[in-house]
Amino acid sequence: RSPNTASPDKLFNAVFGGLAATAVVAKAATSAPADGKPRQADAAARELRRRFLPVFWLLRMADWLQGPYFYEVYASKVFDGQPASLELVSRLFLAGFGSTALFGPYVGRLADARGRKLGTLCYAALYAGAAATTKSPVLWVLFAGRVLSGVGTSLLFSAPEAWLVGDAARTKQQDALGGVFGAAYAGDALVAILAGQLAAAAAAMRGPTGPFELSAGFLAAGALAAGLLWKENVADAGAAGEGPSVRDAVATVRGDRKILTVGAMQALFEGAMYIFVLQWPPALAKGVAKVFGQGAATPFGAVFSCFMVCCLLGSTTFQALAARGVRTERKAAGTMGLAAAAMAGAAVSAKRNAMASLCAAFFAFELCVGLYFPTIGTLRSKYVPEGQRAIIMNLFGIPLNMLVVGCFLSIKKLGVPGALSVAAGALALAAAAAADLEA
Repeated sequence: RSPNTASPDKLFNAVFGGLAATAVVAKAATSAPADGKPRQADAAARELRRRFLPVFWLLRMADWLQGPYFYEVYASKVFDGQPASLELVSRLFLAGFGSTALFGPYVGRLADARGRKLGTLCYAALYAGAAATTKSPVLWVLFAGRVLSGVGTSLLFSAPEAWLVGDAARTKQQDALGGVFGAAYAGDALVAILAGQLAAAAAAMRGPTGPFELSAGFLAAGALAAGLLWKENVADAGAAGEGPSVRDAVATVRGDRKILTVGAMQALFEGAMYIFVLQWPPALAKGVAKVFGQGAATPFGAVFSCFMVCCLLGSTTFQALAARGVRTERKAAGTMGLAAAAMAGAAVSAKRNAMASLCAAFFAFELCVGLYFPTIGTLRSKYVPEGQRAIIMNLFGIPLNMLVVGCFLSIKKLGVPGALSVAAGALALAAAAAADLEA
């Protein structure tokens, strides 16, 4: 190995600059239509975007702010004179995942029956309450906060989307949903980059609870924006009968192969994504140590920013493909196939601690993440029935959480390469499901 004159910080900052320049060029190239004429879909969706996007981005900012300091805020607690152990922090993490799986379908049912706007406001309240508990030194309060956070997460990933699809149906703008989803998740990548900077500043000023305190401010702003901009919508009475129920939603999923396939794609891809979220830091840290020497610090913030630019490139690619009329099912099949190949490459590279190929695989996977979210949102709007939308979206989360928890509990046996191999296997199954949907 030749001596290295560059530091990890300089390297990843340079990579970020190159990726950002690529994203700017790609966005500029896809923003203007090739024939120079205004796109009718954009004009038709302008009002829907104006009402949905500010709320979505404010609520996503609140969620992104908490992520980078999740471990530190709990690891900084002291119980009986001892700092919180990694095992305890892991249990707190699993408490959130468990509550999402346990309560998700039922809060989804309430959102469908009582209103998706109300469900979004409840998310803001629950997440703000969970953020407040991070100030407490009492263990049961911290666990209660994780349960609130888990329930809130189930609403974040179902109620706003269900509101959007319902409002698009009310205003007869269903054809504009693909463009709205593409814009939403392209902006979400930029929101995540900004959130990382704001979280670091808040932590420097207020300690590890600072980002959670700041998050509460964005939750309040998002709730206020939803209150002002959104009209309430509920599940279609004709589709839901007397009211949507979890049992009826399960029967609907089991009785429709396409809904089941979309659900399998969501559970498998997002399960793999959460495994990746837990495993990329230690995997990359070993690669950095191999190249730059033991003791070299991995610039996780710069790497995260690189990931988010790759997500932006993925969302931009989705918009470009949609403008060219590529079917969403075809985009899904390509996304899942590329993601499976990228994660398999990451698993092999992690065994060798090969930093360059590991980064390339991770960047390719994050590009797929940027493609995935607008793609799956469009597919759900097409196949998941309006009357049971929020319930079914939360039902999809049950196998997702089981996959993540099972992998997390087996991590000592699997190791990082093994966990990434599990993620690659899940993505291969997701690719098979996507191919079945396209057929």
